[in-house]
Order: sequence, then structure tokens, then C-alpha cells
Amino acid sequence: MSGQGNGGGRALRQSTFRDILGAIMEVRRTESGGGSGRAGSVLNDENYRLLLSDFIRNGATLADDDENDPDYRPEQDEELEEYDDAESFDRELDELGEELYEEDEEDLGFGRGWNNPNHPSYGAFHAPVKEPKPEGLALLYSGEFGRIRHQLRMRNGDSNVARLLLNRGARLRPSPREDLAAEIVPNTNGTAVASYTSNAYVGQYSSDSSFYYTCVRDFRLHVYDANAPIAPAEPGRRHALSPTGYSEDDHNTSMKVLKTIRAQPGGWTITDSHLSPDNQRIIYASVSNLVYMAHTIDSTVEQHAINFADPRSTGRFGYGDPHGVWSCKFSADGNEVIAGGTEMVFVYDLLADKRTVKIKAHEDDINSCCWADTASGNVLVSASDDSFLKVWDRRSLGSSPKPSGVLMGHTEGITYVSAKGDGRYVISNGKDQLLRLWDLRKMRTNLEFEQWRNKSVGFPNFDYRRGIYPKTRHKEHPMNCSVMQYTGHDVLRTLIRCHFSPAETTGGQYIYSGSADGRIHIWSLDGRVVQVLDRSGTLPMSYHPSEPQLPNVNLPHRKVCVRDVSWHSQQPILMSAGWLGTSWGLPESSVIARHEWKGLSKMGYNLVDHAEKESLEAAERVRGVSRGQRSLMPGSYGGSLGMLDDN
Repeated sequence: MSGQGNGGGRALRQSTFRDILGAIMEVRRTESGGGSGRAGSVLNDENYRLLLSDFIRNGATLADDDENDPDYRPEQDEELEEYDDAESFDRELDELGEELYEEDEEDLGFGRGWNNPNHPSYGAFHAPVKEPKPEGLALLYSGEFGRIRHQLRMRNGDSNVARLLLNRGARLRPSPREDLAAEIVPNTNGTAVASYTSNAYVGQYSSDSSFYYTCVRDFRLHVYDANAPIAPAEPGRRHALSPTGYSEDDHNTSMKVLKTIRAQPGGWTITDSHLSPDNQRIIYASVSNLVYMAHTIDSTVEQHAINFADPRSTGRFGYGDPHGVWSCKFSADGNEVIAGGTEMVFVYDLLADKRTVKIKAHEDDINSCCWADTASGNVLVSASDDSFLKVWDRRSLGSSPKPSGVLMGHTEGITYVSAKGDGRYVISNGKDQLLRLWDLRKMRTNLEFEQWRNKSVGFPNFDYRRGIYPKTRHKEHPMNCSVMQYTGHDVLRTLIRCHFSPAETTGGQYIYSGSADGRIHIWSLDGRVVQVLDRSGTLPMSYHPSEPQLPNVNLPHRKVCVRDVSWHSQQPILMSAGWLGTSWGLPESSVIARHEWKGLSKMGYNLVDHAEKESLEAAERVRGVSRGQRSLMPGSYGGSLGMLDDN
């Protein structure tokens, strides 16, 4: 073997790689009805180049220097080679084939894929975080993510929830809720509580968690009473719905339905929805110029159209500029709506009934937008497929249409942005399979952004919907300004969403996200994964969420893509919206699952009420002791005073 030398080994590897591609062509030809036979599968040089180029273009394999990508800008220590003739191109392809042959069979130039078990997970690209990161600990101890004293107790192993509950009644002041609930994280794989025959794009609690709402691709929005008890379905039997007139086959649930709203026609699906702070109105976007607002509590079917188009023009949907809206959010006071879509960011004043802001914000679709703070409503954040997040201050837009700053770090498009609400911190999910935490005080300037805006560091024409992410060329953008990153989940197939944990019960010290592989990740702010919930182990609707998690319930063949997740603001309960279809173009359906903390049912589903009960009982014991001591004191009225107290 060694006598062949490098030239002989290289020729053998090239021949083998050609055989692999030839076999693929043979399979394709056979499936298309062309019969079989080796004579028809001969791979000539021209087909070899075309097929391999197609592999590179689709992200199935990767040329290191990306010579075929006109937007690629190499790092400073790299030099691009230009092809002077066909021979140079052939030589590069041969070298690529040699590299592929030398790689592992499981790592044949592919990256992460939620629907391909032979591909390594993205964790292979980023080592798992087992120890707290110093920058993450600095955030936890900054006082901006919960109580510092409680953080120190947790790190020192001196935090005991049971002891806090028992001692609560003896305290002059009750312990903060965070001390009771910060360590209690949802830890079950969930129980189904609703199902649809179409994909659910949004599943969120209201701000006070009294409502839970979803929007589904069949253009229906469902609003549930989150305080009502769960009524499990009988095995093999569907639940009837509230008086909405919809078929039982479209919607099956064990939750109490308050209202089901039929959405107005728009684009191909409802992409976003949001409940007002008073829970009485809901808005939804469907890739058109119009965002509709409907009532949630009463039986009114009337819906109000919020028009973000210029009134003087006519467009695709008959209402103005063809800027379809993908994302929409109420302001903290419910009087304004922010919306983002095709390159544009809008703000609409509901009281004045007019659009007040229109910004040409990005060079690509805006998948998500939000308010940075819950106080003033002046700072807006937009996230786009151009890989950038931009920060806008409405107070300065009149003098300059430029953003106040740019958050640079993702190398692919951004699927979602979520704000902590303090005007400082936001998180984002990227198609580069990273979740990043940003501090708005550390954003890049416009000058720095302009120097890099046309320099691509991602994969050209990468389509996240195919479910495979190629090996990354750059772990981060050269101008990365994020303060933390979190890994382990799959941001593929759809626009996966991420959120901060509730501030009142956890101080916002956790970050959580859905994933295309069906596993919900909950990270500590310090970078460690503290909990993974696997939707392949979700129990059917005939079970109650409070029942013990059954052992060895795991259905790996069940492909679930978790698009959205929502954490109850008062209890350790998490709801997830998962798609059951295996890929685009196939029959679709979705299931909403409820994930609890084991032991929640023993506390009557209310951690705070349980603590208050313990407090009252302890106080009553103290009063009883005090009465007994007082009756023995000289000059006391004995039991008569106790009788008066009791009355």
C-alpha cells in the first residue's frame, strides 16, 4: 500500500469519492423511473464537477476557502485564490474530495441535523459548558439578575427551600418569592394539554399567567384559562370544545377554552401574536401590511385592522407598500404596537390611530422585534436575517434615521429577540445555532457596523429549513460584542424562540429556548445547562400533568420541533408548542405540552400559597404559646381573654 505513494493514494481517494457520487446519481435515476444498471450511472468529469458544486452550494459539504461565494471575506491571515482555468477548479475539487474521504463516515462534511441521527450534534463544534463562565458569574453577582445574597447561598450550597418555608412564619418580613422559587425549575418531559392538525407558531402565557394563548397555521387563535384545572381526556376519546363551532378534529384540549378566534386572511400563516397587558385584546401578524386586533374575553367577533402601509400607495394586499409584517408586540401600557417585517420597523399609536414610526432598518427580513424596556417605550430592537440586531431610540430618529447602535456577533440570520425589560439586556437565537446575551451598553457604533455590513461571515444561501447546519467557518463574528453565548440546541426548520425566566420568581437568572430536536434547554446565566426537557417523552392527553413521570417513556421515533416555550410568571410550570411533522411539505400537526416541577402537585399547584399556609400555621402556633404564657402571669384574666381573642 505504501508503495503507491501520495499520488497513488490520492488517485484512489478521488476514485472512491467519485464512486460515492456516482452511487447517489444511480439512486436518483432509479427513483425517477430510469431503471438500474451501472452503464447509466457513469460519472464523467463534467457531472462530477456539477454534482460536487451542488453539494457545496446546498451546504452538504464545505470548501474551506469558499471560492464560489462572491460575498465571502476571508480572515486577515487568509488569502483567496482565483481560478484562472478549468484545471485549477478541477484541482480544488479533487483536494476537497480527498479531505472528505479522510474524514469520519459520520462526519462526511455535514454539520448538525435535527432529523439525521448520523450527524454529530452541534455540541461537537462547541464543547459543553460544565463549569460556570466567569463572565456569566459576574452577571449573576451584578444584582441585575436577582438577589445577590440568594446567589451566594446557591453557590455555597446553603440554600434550602424546605427550611425557608418552615421558617417563613417566624420572620418579621416574609422571604422574597425568588428565595423560594429560584432553584425550582420545571423538570418533567411534559403532558399533552392541547393538539391541532396544523402547526402552532406561538404559545405564550399572558403577563400575569392567567391566560395561555396560541396561534395556529389554520388561521385560528386559541385563548385558554390558565387558572382552570386540567381535565384529562379519556384514552382514545377527544374533548369537545367551547361553543365556537369548530370541528373537534381540528382542536383537542384538556384546558378550559375561553375563546377561539378565526383570523382574517393574510399571508401563508399567522407568524406572531401577542396579548395586551390587560388580557382583553390580542394582535396577530400574517405576513401582510395589516396586523389585526381582536377581543379575547367577550363574544365580540369584530376585529380592528392596524394598517402599517402608506395610505397613498397600493400594494400586494391592496393596502400599500408590500412590507409584510412578521412580528408584532404591544407596548407595556398597551397603547402602542411595534411591528417588523420586510426590512421595515413600524410603531403604531392605537390611541391616535396612526402610524408614528417607519424605519428602513435592515437589508433582509426582520424576523423579530421588541421593546427594550417596559418603562418608557423609547428603545426598540429589531433582529433580521442579515445577522444583525439594531437598537433604535425614538427620541433621536427625527434627526437621524440611523440606529443608536448595532449588536454584532451572529454569523447567520436571527430567528428571535427577547428583552429582559430593563432597557439593558436582550437575548437572541441565531441560525448559527447560538443563543447570545447582549448588553445594550456594549453595542457597536454605526461606523464599526458600516465597515462590516457587506462582509459575509456565514454560509451563502444557507437554508435553515432543511434541518442541517454545515460545520461553521467562524465560531463568532469578528466584531462580536455579545456578553455570553449558550449552546446545545438546534435552531433549524423554523424560527425557534427564546426567553428570559420570570423576574419575580427567578430574577431572570435562567434563559430557555425551544429546539428543532425536541429538547427544551434551560441554561443558567453562567452558561451551564441546568435542565433539558425531552418532548419525545411527553405523555398523552389522557394523563394529568401532576402525575408522576412514567419511567422509560421515550419515543425517539417521534420527531418533535419545539418552536415556542413559555414559563409561568408565578409557578415552576413551562408550556411548549411542538410540531410533529418530520419535514416541510408533509402532513403537519402540533401538540402543546405542560412541563411541571416534580412536587408541585403536593403544594396544591401554588408555591406561594403553600408558603403562606405554612406561615399562618406557624404564626398560629406562636399565638397559642403566647396565650398560654399570658394566662399564667399575675393579674391576668386567665382563659376569658383567650375567649375574647378567639372571638
